[in-house]
Amino acid sequence: MTAKLKLGALKLTGNLNLPQGLASLPGLAGLAGLAGAALAGAATLAGVVTLASIGVAGLATPPLRAEEPHAAAASWKQVDDVFGAAGKDLPGGVHRFGWPRRDLHVKIGDVPVEPALGLGSWGAFVKTGQGGGQEMAMAMGDLVLLESELAPVVSALEGGGIDVTAIHNHLAGESPHVVYLHFSGRGEAAALAASLKNALRQTATPAGAAGAPAKLLPADEQAFDTVQRVLGRRGTLAGTVLQVSVPRAEAIEENGMEVPPAMGSAIALNFERVGDRVATTGDFVLVAAEVNPVIRELAAHRIEVTALHSHMLAETPRLFFLHFWGVGTPEHIAGGLAAALAKVHAKP
Repeated sequence: MTAKLKLGALKLTGNLNLPQGLASLPGLAGLAGLAGAALAGAATLAGVVTLASIGVAGLATPPLRAEEPHAAAASWKQVDDVFGAAGKDLPGGVHRFGWPRRDLHVKIGDVPVEPALGLGSWGAFVKTGQGGGQEMAMAMGDLVLLESELAPVVSALEGGGIDVTAIHNHLAGESPHVVYLHFSGRGEAAALAASLKNALRQTATPAGAAGAPAKLLPADEQAFDTVQRVLGRRGTLAGTVLQVSVPRAEAIEENGMEVPPAMGSAIALNFERVGDRVATTGDFVLVAAEVNPVIRELAAHRIEVTALHSHMLAETPRLFFLHFWGVGTPEHIAGGLAAALAKVHAKP
């Protein structure tokens, strides 16, 4: 079999010869994780150095990765049953639920904020293995709350074993004022779901599925086509809102577990048409050196920075989430966001 190892900044690839029948035993296909194992045979280093034998004891432990859907030992049925609806399977083994605050009618100035633009509560799960015969998972997300809902939700989450990782604003000048609470938890998947559902019960968040999404008008299509052309990126539609997700180039980890983009580590750019203009909000996910270059680009294009803070507690690399708001022509808004994206180490 072929074995691939990483030693510091060096990547090693070689052939591993195991006795017949041994290679099929569980766990031996990944000998890089076994202390004292040796890689025998021909191994190439950057295509130029050949090694006959390399010991792998002491290699840095790679981040744990969420189980992909096809590799999971069990389905998400128990979690879906808790919420009474099926979550959406996304890349990285993520199973995600959305609870847009359709009950809220929020405005910034004369611009109504659609739920999919900036008022979407969500929770996402990734499986982390088995424990005591139960399916274990990590859960992350954020909840959009009225101020009166905040204390009961914090109490419900903490009482259910889910950590609160941030409480703050994303928007500025909105009416009514809304608060965003971020959370993270690890444990038995269905138990995490039950705790999160109990927290949602402390709010007026609609539990049922929305009706049929509104159809795009030709003017919406034209505006969104322009946005995507200027950005150089394609998005997806959530009703009449265009959502563009831009993952960072490097892997994000928290406590040794990789956090896939769909768990909240990707840059989010959302757009809704307002007459002949578009409104935009979302957040840039940045390392420290990128924060002020992005702020300067947004300011140069008259896009307001509305918040700068953290969403997680123990992520690597350290991340800063920069929220923004802007209203203007599709060309102008998309051009400003494209200029800001050029300052970020993001995937093309």
